[in-house]
Amino acid sequence: MANKGKTISHNSKKYAVQNYNRCQRCGRARGYYRFFGLCRICLREMAHRGELPGVKKSSW
Repeated sequence: MANKGKTISHNSKKYAVQNYNRCQRCGRARGYYRFFGLCRICLREMAHRGELPGVKKSSW
């Protein structure tokens, strides 16, 4: 889990390039899916529980 200090919103960075995305649910910075606003782990958990409409397990 991410440090609490990292997840608390604070003043915006000096340059826009310095901003980075974090998971809305757990605060994780890596493995972030911009479309959902979630990290890969939270995305998988929520998809398995059926909390994300339109998302289903792929099979081929």
